[in-house]
Amino acid sequence: MKRIIIKNVLLDGEEKNILIEGNIIKKISCCETVYDDTTTKAAKIIEAKGKAVIPGLINMHTHSAMTLMRGIYEDAKLNEWLSYIWKVEPRLDEEMIYWGTRLACLEMLKSGTTTFNDQYWMTDTAVKAIAEMGLRSMNSYVFLDMNDTSKDEYLKEECLKVYEKSASWSGLNKFTVAVHAPYSVSGSLMLWANDFAVKNNLLLHIHLSETAKEQEDSFRLHKLSPTGYLESLGMLSPKVLAAHCVWMSEKDIELLALHDVKIVHNINSNLKLASGYKFKYKEFKDAGLTVTLGTDGCASSNNLDMLEAMKTAALVQKAWREDPTVMPLNELMDMATVNGAKALDLDCGSIEEGKLADMVLIDIDNYAFTPNYNFLANLIYSANSSCVDTVICNGDIVMENRHVNGEEEILENVRRIYGRLNI
Repeated sequence: MKRIIIKNVLLDGEEKNILIEGNIIKKISCCETVYDDTTTKAAKIIEAKGKAVIPGLINMHTHSAMTLMRGIYEDAKLNEWLSYIWKVEPRLDEEMIYWGTRLACLEMLKSGTTTFNDQYWMTDTAVKAIAEMGLRSMNSYVFLDMNDTSKDEYLKEECLKVYEKSASWSGLNKFTVAVHAPYSVSGSLMLWANDFAVKNNLLLHIHLSETAKEQEDSFRLHKLSPTGYLESLGMLSPKVLAAHCVWMSEKDIELLALHDVKIVHNINSNLKLASGYKFKYKEFKDAGLTVTLGTDGCASSNNLDMLEAMKTAALVQKAWREDPTVMPLNELMDMATVNGAKALDLDCGSIEEGKLADMVLIDIDNYAFTPNYNFLANLIYSANSSCVDTVICNGDIVMENRHVNGEEEILENVRRIYGRLNI
């Protein structure tokens, strides 16, 4: 059995040793712990003096291969931006998806993410890339018919094919269903996707109430908000992962809470596309909803950096509320870790014995952590992703001393192929 011993690492303000066996955190002990020869002989020893450990970050909303479109269409509102993106995406091929996804994984590793919830095209190809990088992921087959039902039978057949293929995926990569949004998918296809997800006990990933226009159009077409419309179709459940949720009424929040829908806050994308900034975190929390954090794709947020997303989420929330106590440090950390694990039904998100060994070593021997009165404050408000030193996912070291195997090849191939998009 593979073993890793992390020695003298700072955990919750105290230096500890951590023993990983297989993919599980086996033991957390004081630094004076003496391991027997059987344990140490087969173990990889990481001397972590000057480092702290945090759970692997969980990015709850990505479109991974959009790394190929970083910066392609700037200073536009969502509808205009989407129209441009949807003209570019048909030019993607499997090689682009493969290398674009590997680039996304590289960026996430460099910024401390071990798990992500992805919604993008050519799912089987993307999963091949993710598995090679050693990350944990949820990967959707995406339904998007622009309310043209002539495409629906083909989309259903393709979903079934990918679902069958998913039986051979790595245990780290799970199949999910995605409905792009209530405005971009016909009601009949949304119902089919939802029924398929329910029948097979799958998560359902959807964009919801991202803009004021989406709200207005929904009331005009259905006499209901997007949330009310989904509820009328019987599509709200604890298995639903709702991304954005910026424009929410009191009634909408009641409906989400009634069905225990999981919320994904994507602050940087919302700000950049001017979709809205008054995310009702306090109301969601008070209603008992699980609130998680995501970055969105690189074409809208421009990076996949969860530390940056945590900082921006807190600053904006405090500013528009005019209340510095909103979204405190421990809740920010939960949004980026344990809440995501809960939403994805994973036994990770915290550094505890018996949990999955997904963790990140943070280099605290630098200016951003000096003095280190408050580690979380330094991590979220002072430092940036360059402090991420080593990443362990499922008990495997996937980045050590900021080096990821194959990173030079990834950058070289993306530079070679991205021009085929003819942007």
